[in-house]
Amino acid sequence: MNSKQELRRLIRASHPLTKLSRHPRLADARTVLLYSALPDEVPTLPLLNRLTAEGKTVLLPRVVSDTDMELRRYTGPNDLEPGAFGIMEPTGELFTDYDLIDVAIVPGMAFDREGHRLGRGKGYYDRFLARLPHIYKIGICFPFQLVDKVPADVHDILMDEVIC
Repeated sequence: MNSKQELRRLIRASHPLTKLSRHPRLADARTVLLYSALPDEVPTLPLLNRLTAEGKTVLLPRVVSDTDMELRRYTGPNDLEPGAFGIMEPTGELFTDYDLIDVAIVPGMAFDREGHRLGRGKGYYDRFLARLPHIYKIGICFPFQLVDKVPADVHDILMDEVIC
């Protein structure tokens, strides 16, 4: 490294969100399932706003019971409000035409290179994604969240790809 500026450029280019934003599947997608990040997840707000500005349909999950989540359309920051535990939750229009979803960007506590994902233990994503096998699933995480092996159960849904 010759300068602080070069180091900053290298670090920004290595960020999972930067890598994801350049992904061809995301570029080609018309409808994208993303998430509103918790403090320990890769932040997605810049990407949410960019994809919306590009005219893509952006969807966010909202937990509606102990077992289920629904999808809400995101059109901008006004579509988010603090929910349980201060987590920003979507308030936009309900979306149920799941066959139109091209790509799902999925958070996790940990991933392995085989696409196994460690969630938060409630199974929301596994139950939801099991009904949508056509969706290309991209797990996104920080490098420290990529581990050698994530223990897996038969009901766990594999990611097609993991970006960290």
